Order: sequence, then structure tokens, then C-alpha cells
Amino acid sequence: MTEPVNVTSPYLPPLEEVLPYLEEIWDSKVLTNGGQFHQRFETALRGRLGVPEISLFSNATIALVCALQELRITGDVITTPYSFVATSHSLIWNGIRPIFVDIDPNTLNLDPDRIAAAITPQTTAILAVHCYGHPCDVRGIQEVADTYNLKVIYDAAHAFGVEVGDGSVLNHGDLSVLSFHATKVFNTFEGGALVSKDPQAKRRIDWLKNFGHAGETSVVATGINGKMHEFSAAMGLVQLEHLDHVLERRRAVDALYRERLAGVPGIRLLGPSPGERVSNYAYFPILLDGRYPLGRDELGDLLHSKGIRSRRYFYPLISDFPMYRTLPSADRANLPVAADVTERVLCLPIYPDLPLETVERIADLVARPGRVQLRAA
Repeated sequence: MTEPVNVTSPYLPPLEEVLPYLEEIWDSKVLTNGGQFHQRFETALRGRLGVPEISLFSNATIALVCALQELRITGDVITTPYSFVATSHSLIWNGIRPIFVDIDPNTLNLDPDRIAAAITPQTTAILAVHCYGHPCDVRGIQEVADTYNLKVIYDAAHAFGVEVGDGSVLNHGDLSVLSFHATKVFNTFEGGALVSKDPQAKRRIDWLKNFGHAGETSVVATGINGKMHEFSAAMGLVQLEHLDHVLERRRAVDALYRERLAGVPGIRLLGPSPGERVSNYAYFPILLDGRYPLGRDELGDLLHSKGIRSRRYFYPLISDFPMYRTLPSADRANLPVAADVTERVLCLPIYPDLPLETVERIADLVARPGRVQLRAA
């Protein structure tokens, strides 16, 4: 490899397509507070994603914090240890105790069969993650929630454009949160969104992200500044025009990896979840077992020596970090699947501009690491 290959790289549209939007922003001098691009982007997203209501945010973490505020969640919330730390941090910022529950060994999403056993009188909600963009068992989770009268929030940071049998996966649960961070399938540099069910919920969410303002002199909630500014909204409008291309390029990378790595002893390729009808190819994780000639970290070091940046995503578990590890539910003995997966997972590079010949070379290194080592010796 002549240049390092990163595990991800943001898609950027041609600059000449962005400049007219910048000129409009400069002419209007409207930089934030729900300008024209903010309104247009919300409308365009609602149509593209097939959701009833959507509120734009400066980032997905603030959207998660506000989602919990909107539903007035307190007490204990059941969540996954296998995610990015923002999922659980949003609970702590709201004074809520995370209750970690193990993941399904096939999807790596929160396991509905384990949720009921973790419910206590203090449990008020479930915060689940569509890990790597593959949908949770939304029906199984909803059945548990309905039985115990719990709210359901989905951290859908990875799940932009993902669909199940009845449409967008974002329509499941009480609220869903999206991320438009630079590392995501769809980016606005930074940004996020909160999908809600009806205009009343959206109105309250929009108050929360704007300091609680319901008018110039009326503050009705203890809100925060979570607004998306006009540049990110304009960027989102341009990016939407390229989304089909982005998804097709990701699909091609994913398909080539699967072709080249199929049947390699000791490598498991994570597939779509049951019921996943439309995928977005957000990540390409592999799981190694004892049949593979190298350990996970050894393979990562080998790839790095060849200029390829893989990532142990997610490692360590959220429940292993110091602010969580003292919780009773954080004991790895209670999380055997997650504890096993976090030691064996490695995400390979995937992004729209990744040349397919580079994908072939990466797959060849992964499939035949012994040959590389023998050549070096």
C-alpha cells in the first residue's frame, strides 16, 4: 500500500456543489436557529427516510440526552454493553443507572430473551442499539416493553436508511436517534437527528434542543443548545443527492469482502439481521476464532504493518470503563457473549472511495496471513 488505508473515510461531494449553498448563507447571514436550509433538510430527510417526524441536532449524543428528557425517563434503563460510550453516557448525564444486558450471539444486538430477567421495579425503559446498522429484534424488544410498560429508545446511529419488512427501522420504538458524524454512512460533518411519532412530540423535542424556548419570552423546559447550524443542514441537502452512489459503493465493497473471505477457517462474517430488507453497509466486522492462525490483535498489527488501519470496534466493552465497571450488571460473568465478542472482533476498512483492488489486497492479507509472514521471513 503506497498510502495508509483508514478504517473509514468520509464521503464528500464535489466542492462546486456546496459553494452555491455557502453563498446563500453568506448573503442571508442566517447561520443557525432554524434557517431555510434547516427547514429544507428536515423535509427532505422525512421523505427520504419514510418517518413521520424528525428533528435535527448538532450531534447524536445531545439527541440521545434529549430523547431521554422527552420521555421523562428516570431510574434504571436496560441497555447494551456493546456499543460506543455515548449510548450509556447519555443515561449518566440524565441521572439514570444503566443496566447492562448481554447481546445476541448472531446479531450482536441486545438480546430480548435476557431483558425480562433484568427488569426491576426501578426499570423504566430500554435503550437498544442497531449495532453496525443491523436491526435489533424490534418485535421481540417491543413485546417485552409492552409486557412491562417500558419505553423504548433506539440508538440508530449506524442505521441511516436501513429498512425492515414494514419500512424504516427508525419507526420502531418510541424514539430513534441518528448520527451524521463524519464516520457515518451519511454525514453532515457533525450532526444528528431524533425521529418521533407525531407533531406534539416533535414540538417538545424542538423546545428541548433550543434551551426550552417556546417563544421569544417563553421558556417551558430545561433545554439545551442542540441545534444544527445552517452549514451542516446545507451539507446534508447536498449529501442526499449522492446517497444512492454512496450506498452502492459500500455494497460493492461489502460484497467483494464476502466473496474473498467466504469459507476462510476461523473467520465469521457478520450477516444481515433476520428481517433486514435494506442494508446500508455501515461497517465490515469480522469475528476470529481459534481456527484462525493469528489472534485478533496480531492480525490488526499485521494489517497495520502494511498500511491498513483496522479497528477493534467495540473494544473494550462500555461496562469495562471505570465509570461503569462498579455496577453489578457490568460484571463480565453476566455478559458472556459480549465479553467473548469484544476480544475477537475486528472491523476492516469500508468506505465509498475505497478502490476495489485495495479491498482485494486487504482480503488476501486476511485470508492468507501465513503467506505474508513467510514472505517477510
